[in-house]
Amino acid sequence: MPRFFKPSILRTIAAAVSIAALSFTAACGGNSASSASSDSSDITQQTITPGTLTIATGDPAYTPWVLNDDPASGEGYEAAVAYAVAEKIGFSKDNVKWVRTTFDAAIAPGTKDFDMNIQQFSITDERKQAVDFSPSYFNATQAVVVRKDSSYASATSIADLKDAAIGAMVGTTSYDFAKKLIKDDIQTFNDNAVLAQALDSNQIDALIVDTPTAVNIVDTDQVKDAVVVGQLSGSEDPQGNGIVLPKDSALTAAVTKAVNDLQQDGTLKQLQDKWLAEYTTDIPTLA
Repeated sequence: MPRFFKPSILRTIAAAVSIAALSFTAACGGNSASSASSDSSDITQQTITPGTLTIATGDPAYTPWVLNDDPASGEGYEAAVAYAVAEKIGFSKDNVKWVRTTFDAAIAPGTKDFDMNIQQFSITDERKQAVDFSPSYFNATQAVVVRKDSSYASATSIADLKDAAIGAMVGTTSYDFAKKLIKDDIQTFNDNAVLAQALDSNQIDALIVDTPTAVNIVDTDQVKDAVVVGQLSGSEDPQGNGIVLPKDSALTAAVTKAVNDLQQDGTLKQLQDKWLAEYTTDIPTLA
């Protein structure tokens, strides 16, 4: 026997169905919005703090890489490169946050408190096991700094430095080239500031650093009455300096494309001419 419902009951059922339909639609719309906000294709949402690009550099950061130890100014070669890359991947200057790290901590395995780190990291296969790298934004040579009153101030060849007590920062390409090109016995120091102090206090006869840093050490009297005697022939870093990112970072592909684009469109060359030319030209080569 068919069952008949009173009109009031039918209206109640219809209302319930309508509410359920609206709830389902709202739920679907909410999920769509959530999906859009966490869209993995949006690089700006894949950072440590979504919407903010956290960039690290050294403490302190030196000229000509960063002027006046103020990376947020965008002045200095690495500060300028960092902002150029940030813009390429979708971050305005206002959405960049700077933090500081040591050199060693930045390239050690483990979690990081930055999205990118730029402080003259040479790209090596060993380091690639712990972190990701962008392509090279600069291929540095290595230079020798001595005191003007040193017997090594008149050096014109690498052979002239064989008997010198030479220092370099531990774990760097500077150390590798000094050991490869000059002698096996290279003294190591934890950072370039301590290295400069060692030369200034006569603990060593000469120090090896990348050429722009060498010129800055002399220009800023980090070593009193010092001179850059020359660049080491054959010391240009073949892989170059790269931006460090956490291992398997979601930003690596985008940063890689950004650096390649900046290389191809001439931006890197323009920035090098602006910030590095006076630190890399008219310096003799020690063969």
